[in-house]
Amino acid sequence: MTERIALNHAWEFTEHWEDGFLRGWGVGRRVDLPHTCRETPYDYFDEGEYQMLCGYRRRLSVPERWAGKRVFLCVGAAGHRAEVFVNGEKLGEHRCGYTAFRVELTQALRPGEEALLVLRVDSRETLDQPPFGYVIDYMTYGGLYREVWLEVREQNFIDDVFVKPEVSGAVNSVVTLAGPADADLRLRQRVCAFDDTGTVLTEKRFYADAEKLSLKLTVPEAKKWDVAAPNRYVMRTELLRGETVLDRVDTVFGFRTAEFRKDGFYLNGRKLKLVGLNRHQSYPYIGYAAPASLQRHDADILKYELGCNAVRTSHYPQSQHFIDRCDEIGLLVFTEIPGWQHLGGADWKEQAVRNVEDMVTQYRNHPSIILWGVRINESQDDDELYARTNAVAHKLDPTRPTGGVRYLKKSSLLEDVYTYNDFVHNGKTRGCEKKRDVTSDPEKPYLISEYNGHMYPTKTFDSEAHRLEHALRHANVLDAVAAEEDVAGSFGWCMFDYNTHRDFGSGDRICYHGVMDMFRNPKLAAEVYAARQDAAPVLAVSSSFDIGEHAAGNRGRVFLFTNADEVRMYKNGSYIRSYTHADTPYKNMPRPPIEVDDFVGNQLAENEDFAPLQAEYVKDLLNYAARFGFSHLPPAVMARAAVLMTRYRMTFGDAYALYGKYMNNWGDAATEFRFEAVRNGAPAESVVEAPVTGLRLTASPSHTALTEGATYDMALVRLSMRDQNGNVLPFYHGGVHLAVEGPIAVVGPAEATLRGGLGGAFVRTLGQSGPAALLLRSDQAGEVRVDFTVEA
Repeated sequence: MTERIALNHAWEFTEHWEDGFLRGWGVGRRVDLPHTCRETPYDYFDEGEYQMLCGYRRRLSVPERWAGKRVFLCVGAAGHRAEVFVNGEKLGEHRCGYTAFRVELTQALRPGEEALLVLRVDSRETLDQPPFGYVIDYMTYGGLYREVWLEVREQNFIDDVFVKPEVSGAVNSVVTLAGPADADLRLRQRVCAFDDTGTVLTEKRFYADAEKLSLKLTVPEAKKWDVAAPNRYVMRTELLRGETVLDRVDTVFGFRTAEFRKDGFYLNGRKLKLVGLNRHQSYPYIGYAAPASLQRHDADILKYELGCNAVRTSHYPQSQHFIDRCDEIGLLVFTEIPGWQHLGGADWKEQAVRNVEDMVTQYRNHPSIILWGVRINESQDDDELYARTNAVAHKLDPTRPTGGVRYLKKSSLLEDVYTYNDFVHNGKTRGCEKKRDVTSDPEKPYLISEYNGHMYPTKTFDSEAHRLEHALRHANVLDAVAAEEDVAGSFGWCMFDYNTHRDFGSGDRICYHGVMDMFRNPKLAAEVYAARQDAAPVLAVSSSFDIGEHAAGNRGRVFLFTNADEVRMYKNGSYIRSYTHADTPYKNMPRPPIEVDDFVGNQLAENEDFAPLQAEYVKDLLNYAARFGFSHLPPAVMARAAVLMTRYRMTFGDAYALYGKYMNNWGDAATEFRFEAVRNGAPAESVVEAPVTGLRLTASPSHTALTEGATYDMALVRLSMRDQNGNVLPFYHGGVHLAVEGPIAVVGPAEATLRGGLGGAFVRTLGQSGPAALLLRSDQAGEVRVDFTVEA
């Protein structure tokens, strides 16, 4: 049987490569994997900090039981070129920082002896391979940032299993064997339930009489994998000699059909509009080096917090842990090869083709993956190259279509789906282009792969109006795409802010393009997506109702973001009115933003000696002025003002006085607004907006049960400063002191900085079990304790 041995703890690491490191000279510092070659600041750092030729080293004790076996080193990813040495002898090289690779060590190992394993890792951006060669709008952190392990195999073993299920229950698979010919070898395949029982649903034996075999089983009453019910199965493939199991490979898969047609996307024959976001795999301080729990947490955020049904892994293949979690929860995935705009020379392009091979073979069993990206993101047409990449993808996986992300209209279309970055929307223009105006072949499917992002960068501490505009731009695009029957869907740019090169961003090495900040704290735009989900009640109000946040003290436009059936609005305890999703200009998207257009309710009729028509017209005038000001009133409002002046002898002075009384409360006590979300006839959530009278620090950990297994575990703790009613304080900037108790450590600086009232911290395990805690202290808001349990 294959023995898998994790190699993630106790490596020696050096940032300054010297050839003596190959021979065991010098002393490196101890590190654990996943590892970033250099921790970086939150902002204002140069990409040169992580560009280096570095080394990882550890000693291997080679037991006698490995005699006659084949030993392979497996690396999840190394940024960005890796060479593998044993006892000073180079055994292999890999030239992609985003795919896994395997190097055989057998010839260099001697059972009963010790071997020195060394990896030289080059993270310099001068490498002649994708995505390098020109500027890049994201950091390309280095190091052994995914897991590393050994596989000790028999001479004959299963090299690969590609499972191709059909919704009928038929399971076709292609099994590739390695090793010398042996007439006594057989294969046994079992399909098992993916649950605690592991019940065998079907089983069959086959002759292992070729290097590559096409096999078929049938699962009775197979359940489909779907976004709402991600049913999964396990294909257990065993290589036998007699009844002795030489090798076993368990492959998780799902029965589903995923089709891009000219009129949209269909999952299991049901038309489904794709609503997703783009994801980078980066984090503050640690770059790409996040363990499984954080990778899985991002998938949960996309599905359960943001209400997405899809994600694009821009602009490279991402962690198997992330994709595994997408399989588990029913989140559809569009993944693509590494690259950003630039096309290099012949060797560079050869590597791009190899990257397609690696991507497809390493990820093709995931039911969540529905589309291969086989063009370099936003590159120019290159028919010779892209004919090859398409051919490779189709040969290695005939079950999925290909796409290629471009910003070009009517470009050469060799892929199955025209995937296009549509940045037409600028806040005033239409939300998206018409398919017929973009694609070069209207008979082929069409998908929007990016929108917004750089068109309107937004910080958590921007003005209220700016943050609202950001949210509405996302809503405008989603509503426009929802109306286009022949657009398969869209992926917003992007899930969260990210560090970038000096050529991009806001000068601080950050692109503020996300609907979340780098610590995965939501901006207002995130609520546009969150309202789509049903897992938890959602109610967000775009305004704090502070009069100094808008010109001339006007209320400005105010929107509600909710998944509730109804939102009831109260002002100083008095009921104003109720809103539903019918009260919105967005008529195509589900659960769109709702504009608050009434701050008066029946107060004029109840408190002023007005005739009914007079009260109605004054109310309309005040509500319009609150949102847009008194200047340049539209004709309909001017007509009502004229009636008030002629019939009821009212003056503009009267209007201003009433405005001050019912709207901006100049010189009077500030107003309190309360919004109550109602779901299924019962209150589900409430938001109270009132002057701040107290500060409260909150901490939300990704998980509190930390488990150290093959790697260390790490938790992200999202931090926020809130008022007495639980509202984030968008203009709070301050520090939070971090300390720990027990077997955990803070990763990154010892003080977290809240920007726009939001921030975060990381803690990681240290290889010991026991209770632990993160202690947070704010000079303004006191102390908070987050308790953890650690199992090692």
